[in-house]
Amino acid sequence: MAPNKENNIANSQPHPNNCTVNKPRRLSMESLQRTVSDISFELTKEAIDATQLPSISEVEEASCECCGMSEECTSEYINQVRDKFSGKLVCGLCAEAINEEVVKNGGKREEALNEHMSACVRFNRFGRTHPVLYQAEAMREILKKSSGIRAKSTSPRDNSGPKKGGIARSSSCMPAIAKEIRDRAMF
Repeated sequence: MAPNKENNIANSQPHPNNCTVNKPRRLSMESLQRTVSDISFELTKEAIDATQLPSISEVEEASCECCGMSEECTSEYINQVRDKFSGKLVCGLCAEAINEEVVKNGGKREEALNEHMSACVRFNRFGRTHPVLYQAEAMREILKKSSGIRAKSTSPRDNSGPKKGGIARSSSCMPAIAKEIRDRAMF
């Protein structure tokens, strides 16, 4: 049963279908203020002992030695990063890039660190000041690499002929397949 029966009866109104509909009670500002003061009183009763709280480490601004990005770090974290990356302080993004490079080059962390740092220095020197030229340079490098791969591939115009185990280019591969089937049938 409701704690305040009179209010429920007073708030009920007849409905066209001869049933009563209860309106929700409106909360007054006075009751809200009373609730807030009760909660704040309960919180002040519990004394917080400052000696039991863990100490907060001092946070300092640290700048990445690769890309120059700054982030707030504790001195313990800075020491951990420097131990891991040969005394260099690197941000999380550069650390991930260096770890990827370590995987590529077979586990040589110092070599990967130097490779990444030189890429960052090159980008900071040229890429930030002239982004369009830096992008053009990157496209040039991609084309250089792909032309080197294309030069190594065999061409149908080569006089050396097809490599062992490969099928020579022709208008169709059906003659080569038919020849292979005939050869198998002979054995």
